[in-house]
Amino acid sequence: MKKDIHPSDYREVVFKDMSNEEIFITRSTVATRETIEIEGKTYPLVKLEITSASHPFFTGKQKLVDTAGRVDKFMSRYGVRNKK
Repeated sequence: MKKDIHPSDYREVVFKDMSNEEIFITRSTVATRETIEIEGKTYPLVKLEITSASHPFFTGKQKLVDTAGRVDKFMSRYGVRNKK
């Protein structure tokens, strides 16, 4: 391997899914100010809104998210079409 091409702050980091409280530890260079203690060891903490543990595609639990009536607006425009 080539020398001096890898980041110097490559370390173990905890990623936490905030929707289901699942955590996983991996190596990363991401900057964070928060820490978490797991099994007596302190790790930097990165909070995530969604991961493969909570994403509908990976869990098989599809849900329709309607923000500001967009689905209703679409259905009113294009949902009911008369066949001629």
